[in-house]
Amino acid sequence: MTDIDREFIGLPSPAIGRAGAGGHPLQGIYYTPAGRKPKTALIAAHYNVDFSEHYIATRMAERGYGFLGWNTRFRGAEHFFILDHALAEIGVGVSWLRSRGVEQVVLLGNSGGGSLMTAYHSQSREPNIRPPYGRDHVFEPALHLPPADLMIFLAAHPGRPEWITRTMDPSVLDETDPNSVDPELDMYDPAHGPSYSPQFVARYRAAQVARNDRLTAWCKEQLAAMADRPARDRIFSMPRTWADLRYLDPTIDPSNRPTPMCYFGDPKHANYGVFGVGVVSTMRTWLNMFSLQESDCVAAKHLQRLDLPTLVVQPDADTGVFPSDAQGLYDGAVSTDKELVTLPGDHYFVEPADARDVVADTLADWLASRTSR
Repeated sequence: MTDIDREFIGLPSPAIGRAGAGGHPLQGIYYTPAGRKPKTALIAAHYNVDFSEHYIATRMAERGYGFLGWNTRFRGAEHFFILDHALAEIGVGVSWLRSRGVEQVVLLGNSGGGSLMTAYHSQSREPNIRPPYGRDHVFEPALHLPPADLMIFLAAHPGRPEWITRTMDPSVLDETDPNSVDPELDMYDPAHGPSYSPQFVARYRAAQVARNDRLTAWCKEQLAAMADRPARDRIFSMPRTWADLRYLDPTIDPSNRPTPMCYFGDPKHANYGVFGVGVVSTMRTWLNMFSLQESDCVAAKHLQRLDLPTLVVQPDADTGVFPSDAQGLYDGAVSTDKELVTLPGDHYFVEPADARDVVADTLADWLASRTSR
C-alpha cells in the first residue's frame, strides 16, 4: 500500500461567491501519492452526487495518479442544476489541476457523470450547448473551458433525459396523485409480465417518452404564464421514477444483474416511495436537465466530438446501467483509440470483494500506455 496525501480544495465559482458562513461553493479533495506531484490526474464530478470521497480515489493515488474528487455547487441540489454553470465550475477544477503541474487531465465520467463529462469535453472543443430555457445566452465562462486529454466512462449511462425517461412510470394518470395508475401500462401487474412481450415493451417505452413530453409542455406553459409575475419559477414533485422494465425482466438487455432489483432495492417499493432521481425539480431545471426536447445533459450529441483516447468500463451486474449503455458510449465516441471492458461487479463495484481493486488496476493499466505519472 502506498501512502496517500489528501488535500481539501475550496475554490470560488465564476457564478457566485462564498457562502455567508464562509464556505467556498466549489469543493473537493485531491489525492496524490505521498510527497509526489503526479503528471497525470483524474477529475470526477457529477450532477449532484458528492464525489470528494469517491471509492476509486485512493486506489488511483496508490497506483501513482492524482485524483480530484470535485463538486460543483449543485452537490446535493440537483433541483437547481444549470448545465452551463456546472461546466464552468468543472473547468475551475481542471484549471486547478493544471496549476499544480498536471500535464494530462483525465475526465472520469462515473454513472450520471458520464454524460456531464462528455458535455464538458464537447463544450471545450467548440461551444454547442443551448442556453437554459428562457435565457438568450450561455454563461460566458462556459464558452472558454480548459481542455482535457483522456476520457474514462465508469458505469455510465447515456444522460439525464434518457435515464429519467426510461425509469419513469408511464402508468401515472395524475402527476399530483402518486397512486393513480393506468392498468394497461402497469409493469407491476402480473398480467403484463415479466417476461414482457415486445408489444408491451414498445407501448410502454412510447408512453414513457410521452410522459416526459407532457412534463416538458407543462413546464413551458407554466413558465409562460409566470413571465410577467414576480415569481418566475416553482418547485414541483414528480412521483414514481423507478419503473424501468429491466428492473424486473432480466431478458431485456441481459446481464448478470439480480432481478427484481433497482438501486433502492425492491423496484415496486422504491417506485411508490419518495426517493430517487428527479423527484423534486424546478421547472427551469426540468427543462435544462431532464427534458428530452430541451436538455443538453446527454451523451449522444457530445460523443460526436469525443476524439480523446476513451475507455468504457461496465459492471456486469449493474441494476441501473446496462450493457447497451456501455455499447452506446463506445460506438458513439469518434475516437480511434477506444476500448470497452466489462468487469465483475454491481454499479458501485462493492461486490465481489476485490472488484474496486480490479477496476483501479484496469484504469491504471489503460492509462500507463497513454500517460506519464
